[in-house]
Amino acid sequence: MPHDAPGAGDRIELDVLIVGAGPAGLSCAIELAHLARHDGGELNVGVLEKAEALGEHSLSGAVVNPRAFHTLFPDLKAADFPFRAPVTKEAVYLLTARGKWRLPVPPTMHNKGNYVASLCEIVRWLGGRAEQAGVTVFTGFPAASLLVEKRRVAGVRTAASGLDRDGGRTSTYQAPNDLLAKVTALAEGTRGLLSQAYLEWQSVRSANPQIFALGVKEIWETKRPLDRVIHTLGWPLPSDAFGGSFCYPLEPNLVALGLVVGLDYRDVALDVHALFQRMKTHTLFRRYLEGGEMVEWGAKTIPEGGYHALPQRRSGEGVVILGDAAGLVDVPSLKGIHYAMQSGILAARAIHAALKAGEASAARLADYDRLVNDSFIARDLHRTRNMRLAFKDGFYAGGLKAGLMTLTGGGFPGGTIAMHADADVARRAGTSPLLTPDGKLTFSKVDGVFKSGNATRDTIPVHLVVGQDVPAEAAEFYAHVCPAGVYEAVEGKLRINAPNCVDCKATDVLGPRWTPREGGAGPKYRRM
Repeated sequence: MPHDAPGAGDRIELDVLIVGAGPAGLSCAIELAHLARHDGGELNVGVLEKAEALGEHSLSGAVVNPRAFHTLFPDLKAADFPFRAPVTKEAVYLLTARGKWRLPVPPTMHNKGNYVASLCEIVRWLGGRAEQAGVTVFTGFPAASLLVEKRRVAGVRTAASGLDRDGGRTSTYQAPNDLLAKVTALAEGTRGLLSQAYLEWQSVRSANPQIFALGVKEIWETKRPLDRVIHTLGWPLPSDAFGGSFCYPLEPNLVALGLVVGLDYRDVALDVHALFQRMKTHTLFRRYLEGGEMVEWGAKTIPEGGYHALPQRRSGEGVVILGDAAGLVDVPSLKGIHYAMQSGILAARAIHAALKAGEASAARLADYDRLVNDSFIARDLHRTRNMRLAFKDGFYAGGLKAGLMTLTGGGFPGGTIAMHADADVARRAGTSPLLTPDGKLTFSKVDGVFKSGNATRDTIPVHLVVGQDVPAEAAEFYAHVCPAGVYEAVEGKLRINAPNCVDCKATDVLGPRWTPREGGAGPKYRRM
């Protein structure tokens, strides 16, 4: 919650504080440095990141539209950017348990001119550029709460570190620090804690509640090269769940693949990690993976609500909200990185103009909203505004409606398709299909956590807020939802293995709330 009591740690003052060193936050920092240098002045810009090192908490598919890179670095060519390879071939399949049908690539999913990339590598590259431009990057410092002065955001307070399981101080204890700034940019990514706190505090609404998907991803070293970008629909998902898979070539013998499922699914026993493992047994994937090695695993939630779930404003007194934290993702095109970067660039321009005018007021920073609303971000999201929402009644009806929306440029059916928050969706009883991991092609959740690089100490306090008496049915549900085995149902009771958490935020959407833990905890992704 926002507060204004003084902290016990250090007090750092900045011109601009950016919370989150992802593509949105780092693009904002770089553009601010560019604008200050162009004016012959200086800005004290700091970026706060909870991971121990840049990129370690970053995960995406990813096929990247380079548009925002060219805006941010107009003197560079595509070959200079941290991409793996251009997309030269692509295919979309509808899967059944034993077969596949190749489909035409939907217009929204054409990737000509786009590039396969690792978001970890993009973030490390952008971070290096930011530091070269004079930006200070603070890694290993999670932001725990907003600092406010009356109705103005004045900065953030970090989480304490060095606490034992019961919250007592150990010999490595470090008190929370206060970082104060004229403007605070919240670029925390999906389910941003401070972004949500600000929107709730200020009663900022949206036409629809935000909805989310959970993606589980692996990196494989393969014996057989993959020469195209692949997306699939259908099996192993039930027909009333929205989602699909991806398989991308990073190198001739290095493949990224994953499964993404909307968290508005109806089957209470649906388990995204288990479905993903089952998916890999299909001949389409097995032929590439068999004989290879799974070298990295990760999971993350994705905002899917689109245009109608955007906050009515993404700015206020001393604050702006960027990227995934604001819901700037286009599900039909499977794109979010270039929207996040562009939002950071536009935020930087609004912030710079406000600071030049000598005031970071809500009226001044509202220029950020106007810039976003006049940009390709809003145009793209408006064009596909109801497409994800069309699937709330199932795959087949949704596919028909989505086709009509594409033909009409988003005009069909008009108006806004109302959605419930994922946590409010009625779910039916079900059973999760049994699959015993073989440790070669399919893996347990514990195997996945190990491959995420997670080295969180076992004595860390539990950072997940759960009620005292959790019913057995809810315990089973949470165990299925979490891809990392954080929650287990043992003899009808909920057991929490907090160190397993990879900060995917899936249960934060559907049940127990996630809170920040000490800096450097969680996964250590390298090529996600």
